Amino acid sequence: GSDSGDKISSTKLQSKVGSTGLDFREVVSKAKEKVFPAVVFIKSLQETHATGKRHTREISGSGVVISPEGEIVTNWHVVDKTVELRCLLYDGTSADAEVIGTDKDTDLALIRLIGVDPDKVFWAELGESSKLAEGDFVMAMGAPWGLNRSVSIGIISCTSRFLPDSSEYSLWLQTDAAISPGNSGGPLVDTDGRVIGINTLGVIMGGDMGFAVPSKTVAFVVDQLRTYGKVNWSWTGLQLQPLKDFRRDIYFDGDRGVIVAQTDPASPAREAGFLSRDRIVSVNSTPVTGMRAEDLPAIRHLFGSLTKNEPARFELLRNGEQMFLEVTPRQKGEVEGEELDCPRWDMTVKTINQFDNPGLFYYRKEGVFIFGIKYPGNASSAGLQESDILLKIGSQRIKTLDDLNKIYAQAIENIDQKNRVVASVLRNGLMRQVVLEFSRDYEKE
Repeated sequence: GSDSGDKISSTKLQSKVGSTGLDFREVVSKAKEKVFPAVVFIKSLQETHATGKRHTREISGSGVVISPEGEIVTNWHVVDKTVELRCLLYDGTSADAEVIGTDKDTDLALIRLIGVDPDKVFWAELGESSKLAEGDFVMAMGAPWGLNRSVSIGIISCTSRFLPDSSEYSLWLQTDAAISPGNSGGPLVDTDGRVIGINTLGVIMGGDMGFAVPSKTVAFVVDQLRTYGKVNWSWTGLQLQPLKDFRRDIYFDGDRGVIVAQTDPASPAREAGFLSRDRIVSVNSTPVTGMRAEDLPAIRHLFGSLTKNEPARFELLRNGEQMFLEVTPRQKGEVEGEELDCPRWDMTVKTINQFDNPGLFYYRKEGVFIFGIKYPGNASSAGLQESDILLKIGSQRIKTLDDLNKIYAQAIENIDQKNRVVASVLRNGLMRQVVLEFSRDYEKE
């Protein structure tokens, strides 16, 4: 092939293929025929408020078409907060795309090409990641520079890698096939030319390690996104700990069950009466065991798939005594708050979300906090800081983004008569008042 990503020394390739008896060039050629034409380059125009003002930035990534309808799987972080999506296809044509649904928890998104002829759409099949074994030969594909598709080769180093803080509902496929930044969202492909994972950059570590979301997880999430536009995770508020917790050096006797580390505030689990160190042994008669950290994502997936607003029967052991508790899971809902720009105040704000901002949620179950501050600017000059929770502006209380939006609009409308407000904020649990003067227009300077 003419793609620069294919040019790898035959010695290295032969050692990669090893004793499988496969001819490397033939394997790559066949896989390319099946998948390369389905790989797309995605250009996303994203809206961001992180710098203290609303602005758009362009980011790019890869994706893979998985249906004749032009559905494309990519990463959530490639299309998050997008206001415009353009895709460059293998044949050089381009098309707009729309977002069908996203899931931040698994870093997956489903988008769809607009106005393309289904007869001309090339798509790839999802394979079965559950059949993979360490040492299996794989290829990471992507479109990092648009039309120039690339492929890198390697093996599956681990079929079930647990990454702390990045393995909520799914383990990862670890591979030594190089996953470059532009390959994010592209397919990880087996020797049969099937997509067995989606390359993800969010958890890349040092060295020759790349990570992909397994196709088993992809298939589940895609089905949910097609139906609901999001993954309808159920929420119990249970924080789990394995029986053999090597990282914390805590070990529990026995070979069944999973330990409750703690429960989230105002959660169904806390309301049901769960305590730390309770040992859950079954849910609705389904046995549950979390021996190691690697077992926890599957258990969280089970809990996250429980029927919402219907009691689930948990069997547990507390101090060796058998108990039963009923928990009614709720809709998990949004895992990130909405954002708003207050340009004359030179700051952006965001709603508190218990999953995204647990530290702030501890102080206020609902509310608005300062998300970004522009430097130089009126908010920074006043001494306001990021993560300050806004309680009041003057005498007007703030509970929602809508509350603040109305107050801000009034302030700007009356700016000729009054150009300062007193903001009451909560910072690290302590209340303070800040005079925010906004007579100066930094945008025009």
